[in-house]
Amino acid sequence: MLSAPKDDLTALLGSRICHDLISPLGAIGNGIELLMMSGTAPGPEMTLISESVANANARIRFFRIAYGMASPGQGVARNEIRSILDDTTRGGRLSIDWQVADNPPRTEVKLAFLALQCMEAALPHGGRVTVTRPDRWRIEAQAERVKIEPELWARLDGSGPGAEIAAAHVQFALLPDEIRRSGRTLTVEADTGRVAISY
Repeated sequence: MLSAPKDDLTALLGSRICHDLISPLGAIGNGIELLMMSGTAPGPEMTLISESVANANARIRFFRIAYGMASPGQGVARNEIRSILDDTTRGGRLSIDWQVADNPPRTEVKLAFLALQCMEAALPHGGRVTVTRPDRWRIEAQAERVKIEPELWARLDGSGPGAEIAAAHVQFALLPDEIRRSGRTLTVEADTGRVAISY
């Protein structure tokens, strides 16, 4: 009996959870649409449910790429990436400007999404994140207030032993592992109001 490497099992688990949650969330969304079509008054309760389902769907689509399996040769259309990022940040204080023009491989988008999760942790009060790929990938965040936990960020570039990881910060453990598997080197730049990850 063959067994998958531990890293692959982690990604398979992420894919399985996201896959199993998408169907019931879609059913709830369809149910709300049917209620609206049947003449049910769109009160604040219905609006809250509809917005919550849309947000959950967006997060699941994001997590499916960030934490799921990424097969070699599998690409992600730029329009899909933009749709996921727009839906994930809609109504929030965080904006993401995806400036990569082509349709990157899913393995590349996975790394970028994990890096975006790291940036999200650094911007609890919101801000602007720009994703570019002139030669290396670069994910740069700017905000009036940037929260950097040194021990946590030390995990990314190997500049220190790093802090113990909580569930909310699992991206700080997964991203450097994925970077190593891709044969690249990750660097972190941080100063007042700005932090950048490049690889």
